[in-house]
Amino acid sequence: MHPSEAIRASEGEELLGKTIILAVCGSIAAVEAVKLARKLIRHGADIYPVITEAAQGIIHPNALEFAAGRKPVSQLDGSVQHVDLCGSSGRADLLLIAPATANTISKMASGIDDTPVTTFAITALGSGIPIMVAPAMDVSMYDHPIVGENIQRLRRLGVEFIEPLMEEQKAKLADIEVITARAMRRLGPMDMKGRRVLVIAGATGELLDDVRIVTALSTGETGVELARSAFLRGADVELWMGRCSFSIPLFLRTWRFESTDDLLSKVEDIDHDICAVPAAITDYVPERKRGKIPSSLETLRVEMKPNVRVLERIREEYRGTLIGFKLESRVKPEELMKRAKGRLKETDLDYMVANEMSRVKEGHADWAVIDREGRVETFKGSKREASWGLWSAVLHGIEG
Repeated sequence: MHPSEAIRASEGEELLGKTIILAVCGSIAAVEAVKLARKLIRHGADIYPVITEAAQGIIHPNALEFAAGRKPVSQLDGSVQHVDLCGSSGRADLLLIAPATANTISKMASGIDDTPVTTFAITALGSGIPIMVAPAMDVSMYDHPIVGENIQRLRRLGVEFIEPLMEEQKAKLADIEVITARAMRRLGPMDMKGRRVLVIAGATGELLDDVRIVTALSTGETGVELARSAFLRGADVELWMGRCSFSIPLFLRTWRFESTDDLLSKVEDIDHDICAVPAAITDYVPERKRGKIPSSLETLRVEMKPNVRVLERIREEYRGTLIGFKLESRVKPEELMKRAKGRLKETDLDYMVANEMSRVKEGHADWAVIDREGRVETFKGSKREASWGLWSAVLHGIEG
């Protein structure tokens, strides 16, 4: 067994059963191709590498063979690999050109075929196999007007571009995580395409004095997984994130907030099709003290007042699909459901997700999703799976 098989689908099964042609051009960013191939395999993909002669001066074909578990196509032969993989009845699900140079982009736009990569590109364009291009070059080349025209021409032909990272006067290859997510999105169900989704997550922090805050327990994991799942299903996603410890993927467009007031200042901007609010918003706000409360006090009494109900405020301004989350602690399942249904009704929500504190664990979800009619669907397993299930319930409704 090739070593690449030992890592297949170790991070997820989003690309399991998918065949991706990873085409590598002669940019210095070709050194990232090994990492990219391995990342795609970790999500289940079957990788067929293709490499130009120029790229072989930067990365040895043996490195790609090790990464992908297949000898890269470095020149065409009688087996007509481009037809087998990218022809009209080809086996490829996606041609991913990463990195792509200005030279290869311009040749693709002009129909020029003189390298293995351009041959695969021309064949894929002719057969309708999806093509994604991740450019990497000096910024002066990327900003060249003809290169820009060629990119737009390819976009009109259906080629999808993954924008480079602009820094240090370079149009650098997009982050490996971003490229992988974009590939997963392109090969996903795309059943949320055209939907604008907002996820509000994390915890608020309310100032007790100049240096201390009152906050709630929240890692932000649920919000990240909800946003990630919606993105992979084709939605246009925004994540508004408060205090959190969970890593936020680079491919998610994110706005950070600190306090309830920060969040309330943006409520009028909510015009999305769907808004999910798993945020841990403090229910009580302390009376803020000026300066720093001395550390030497034997006891400290803090006056707290009820905080603004953010879900109610959102519903006042927003008429789209609104999803709330109800977390309780040390209550029986029937009481949890009673409270969740009551909160759904009084806040005029479309869905409420109920869960109990003892069942809240990292990576794990045990949710009951309730709709306006009182129908219930449960999701138990990883938060990634539960998040996917929640969006399916919102898209297709709850049976019963």
